[in-house]
Formats: sequence, C-alpha cells, structure tokens
Amino acid sequence: MVIPTKPHAALLASPGLGHLIPMIQLANRLTTHHSFHVTIFVVSMDPNLNISTLLPNQSNYTNSTLYDLIVLPYVDSSTQMGPTDKIMTRLAIMMRDYIPSLRSELGSMEHNPTLLVVDLFGTEFLNLANEFNMVKYVYIPSNAWFLAETICVPHLDKQVKHVGPLYIPGCKRVEYDDILDPVFDPENRDYDEYVRIAIDIGTADGLLVNTWEELEPKTLSSLRNNKKLREMFNKPVYPVGPLVRPVRPECLGGELLMWLNNQPKESVLYVSFGSGGTLSSKQTIELAWGLEKSKQKFIWVLRPPIEHDGAGALFHAMEGQDQAISQYLPDGFLTQISNLGKVIPMWAPQTEILAHPSIGGFISHCGWNSTLESLSSGVPIIAWPLYAEQNMNAALMDEEIGVAIRPKVLPTKGLVSREEIKNMIIKIMVDVEGFEIRRRVKEVKKCAKKALTIEGSTCKWFAQLAKNCEIKLRSQSQKAEEMAVGHINIIN
Repeated sequence: MVIPTKPHAALLASPGLGHLIPMIQLANRLTTHHSFHVTIFVVSMDPNLNISTLLPNQSNYTNSTLYDLIVLPYVDSSTQMGPTDKIMTRLAIMMRDYIPSLRSELGSMEHNPTLLVVDLFGTEFLNLANEFNMVKYVYIPSNAWFLAETICVPHLDKQVKHVGPLYIPGCKRVEYDDILDPVFDPENRDYDEYVRIAIDIGTADGLLVNTWEELEPKTLSSLRNNKKLREMFNKPVYPVGPLVRPVRPECLGGELLMWLNNQPKESVLYVSFGSGGTLSSKQTIELAWGLEKSKQKFIWVLRPPIEHDGAGALFHAMEGQDQAISQYLPDGFLTQISNLGKVIPMWAPQTEILAHPSIGGFISHCGWNSTLESLSSGVPIIAWPLYAEQNMNAALMDEEIGVAIRPKVLPTKGLVSREEIKNMIIKIMVDVEGFEIRRRVKEVKKCAKKALTIEGSTCKWFAQLAKNCEIKLRSQSQKAEEMAVGHINIIN
C-alpha cells in the first residue's frame, strides 16, 4: 500500500467566478507555499460547462499544473426553486443536490483527502468530512466583519423586524441599510438558509477568512476574545488573505495597453461590476452620462442591463455577449467619448488593469474579490454595491478603512443620478479628499504585501493550518499501516 507523504486538500467551490476564484487562490497558496496536493471541485450551473467555458480567459485565473480542477456532473435543481427565491436560496438548493456527486468522487480516490474546505454555500458538505475522516474548514471569501454578522444571525429574535442598526459584540455595528437582506424577512427562504449556514459553520474545525490581521484587528480580536461572541462561536479563525489573482502582465496587451501607457499616472477611472453584477437600463444611461460629464479618462466594462436584479449576470453570465454594446448606451455616446474613454463588452483583465500606473480610481460593486484586488493595487474605490454582503463591504471600506466613498443614495435602494456620479468621480480623481484617500489606500497596499511575506501574519496562520493537516495526515497514515498489517496477519 502506498501511503501519501503530503496533505491532500479537497476544495469545493460554489457556482460563479466570485466563489471559484478565491478557491483557486487558496489552492495556489497551499500548493506553492505548503506543498499540499489539491483537488478543486466545481459546482456547475450549466449542463455544457467545462473548464474552458468556466474560465474563458483561463491563463489569467489559474495555473492548472499545480492542482486538479474537476467540474462535478451537472444536476438540474430548477424545479425546486420558486420565482421569488433569491440568490442565497438558489445557491443553497443547487449545492445541496451535489452532495452525492462529491461523496462519489471522494469515495473513488485511492486515499481520503486530509482536508475538506467548503465555502459559505457548501456547509452541508461538512458531514462528508466526518464520513471520510478529514479535517474540515469553511472558507469565508469575504471579511471578518461579515463573518461576525453571520455568527450573530441565529441569535436574533425571528419575530422582530429590524428597524435600526445591528449590534455585534465587540465589533463595528451594521447600519440598517447595510444589513444583509435575509435578516430583514424571517418568512423568506433566504432567512432560513442563512440561519442554517450560520449554524453549520459552528460544526467546522475552523474558519479561513480572506482578510488579514492588520486590516481588521478589532473584529478579529473580538472573534477570538469577546465573551459574548465566543458563547455564540468558539472555533479558531484563520485570516489567510489577501488571496487575490496574481498580476500577469501578458494578459494585458494590444490597443488597451497602448492606450493606458499613453495616459498620465493615476488619471484613469476603471469601472466594473464584477462577473455577477448588473445595472438597469436607466442606471446604465445615468452612469454613461456621469462618466462623460466628469471629463475624466475611463475604462468601462459593460454588461447588458438586467432590470430589477443586481445579481442578474451571476445566473446569465454570457447572455448578450454577441450583441452590440451601443444599443445599451445613449445615442452617439461612443462617438462622443472616443477621446475620453474605452467601453469594453463583458470582460476585461481586471487585476492587470488595476495594477497599471495610470489607474487612479475604481467604480466597483465591492464584491470582496474586487475590493481586495483594488486594495492590493493601491487604488481608491467609488463603492457601488449591488447584492449579497456588498453594502457591508462598501461600509467597511468607507467608514473604517477609509479608502472609499459611497453615493448618498445606495444603488440597492434607488437610482444614482448622473450629477452625483460626476461629483463622486471628480472627488476621487481630482479633489484634495481623493488624494488623501489615495494616500491611505497605498498604506493598505503596503500592509497587505507585508502580511503575505514569510514573516507576515498571513504566512503564520497558513503555517498553523498546514501543521494541523500534517498531524491529521500522520494519523491517517498510522491507521493505513495498521489496516495493512492486520490484512497481512489475516492472510497468514
């Protein structure tokens, strides 16, 4: 019997690039810095999905020679979803149906993986770790403040409608407009799924969070030491971020690179709402005119508008890719801004663009991946949250970290006017306030870089995780040897 000599981590990613990318970066870290063998299992929303369609610009996301990437066979969960079900419910239903597939994949392996890591929507898979004798962790691809809110949710009074801030022991309070939607409506399926997830994470051996010690010291300290929080949740929390896609200069080329190279330092605004975010038709028009009225250089990654669903592209990622972008924009807009900016359909190499010296600001939906990419590149943010915990991310960046500004009317609550868009752009790109924010975000960039060094806080937490897995591996190996000896004795 061949006994494995290094830990094997099985990582499970929920549907969507926003969930897969953090898992890929976690895999990169485990393989290159801690010599793990890693297999990433991916849940599919499309029966025709394969790695090339999942990651159409694969070289920008992954080095597949470092680990195995397996798309689980498609399961159609649509009949279990109601017309009013929101993102959390839809993802939870989809994930639940894939438990037998992952069990089958794990059972077919020669040796059990040492470690199972699931993200927030995969907590029902934690029982598989018990079946296969694995260490089990939940990976929170967001910040520690969001984790603290999640921990508190099962302890709220289900009958009370919240009309004020949510107070988290030892942490920054969550203002009413920033509270995650499922908390508002206990009669909604989203609420029940969110509470279940919060309870499930308490059964893990620990939590990995894509933040770092120096970014959220108060919240992380409270998660470890606050008596009330510890009564709700008493598992170790490992801040393992910032895990972001590495900058690959070869992914940014051609006309776009030439154009960026010709712009002054920190003079270009980058505009993108991630792989899942969408605007309405009216908001797209207002944004277009706001960009034009600001007279600032810009790059805008434009997806087709979807009405009344800020996360519409998450479930319809490639729809509209063959349509002309001019039909979503004001008449003559592209001609009018031809010397001012670039409008790019569907996708752009975001990490490389943000790292370019000419980028001076980022209009972002504040998904946590995009937020970390902006911080790691030292780029200030105009926060434009659309769904999930993005309002919380925006509030954290604005009020606590000091690297962002937000519109007066939250995009999740109403239309942001072209005049306000123009004013925010000028504030971040031109005004004195913008320069102060830029100074602050450059400090955060240095702090993030230091956390990932060999002496940094993140590296130390990863070392502790690896040590736990090595102990488990020795235990698994000892059991395998005992079984092998017992088998020989039976034969003899």
